[in-house]
Amino acid sequence: MKRVPAPDDQQPDSFAFTAENAAKAEQIIAKYPPRRQASAVMPLLDLAQRQHKNWLPRAAMNTVAEMLDMPRIRVYEVATFYTMYNLAPVGEHFVQICTTTPCWLRGSDDVVSACKNKLGIDLGETTADGKFTVIEVECLGACVNAPMMQVNDDYFEDLTADSTAAVLDALARGDKPKVGPQGGRHTTEPSGGPTTLTDFMGDG
Repeated sequence: MKRVPAPDDQQPDSFAFTAENAAKAEQIIAKYPPRRQASAVMPLLDLAQRQHKNWLPRAAMNTVAEMLDMPRIRVYEVATFYTMYNLAPVGEHFVQICTTTPCWLRGSDDVVSACKNKLGIDLGETTADGKFTVIEVECLGACVNAPMMQVNDDYFEDLTADSTAAVLDALARGDKPKVGPQGGRHTTEPSGGPTTLTDFMGDG
């Protein structure tokens, strides 16, 4: 997906935090010492993005700049540098597929193909109904459970083409699929079961 801001006709004229999020923002800012409140820029941008359907309009960045007494360009620099900030609208289900080496070796190409085939879109595109956006990303930090993808805040691991399609089908139905490993193992335990310390050692 191109990292460019949404066109002007998609940009809202204004942005304001809800009362709940404004209180959260003040709590975040209060964590930093006087004259160092600019350090709160990243969590405030995240808070604004979550409020605004998972993307950051220019008006939200301006609001954050005003709250932190920062030049707007400084906030723009942060938002455009870090890829976790979406500068244009994305689908309700924002699918990020890891294709870095560990996931690629474990079959991330199959995950990508399953998403393309099931949703009828290519990487960097959004379905016509606005439900899904799919992108390719670098390491998401779950290498031991490769291949994996992140959907909004949830990780889906140990994926195959079939389990990927099943996750997408569940999301499309409005269900909440099981997060974590999809192959039956518990968290990051060995996929074939334990191989060491298998005997009861007693109380010592």
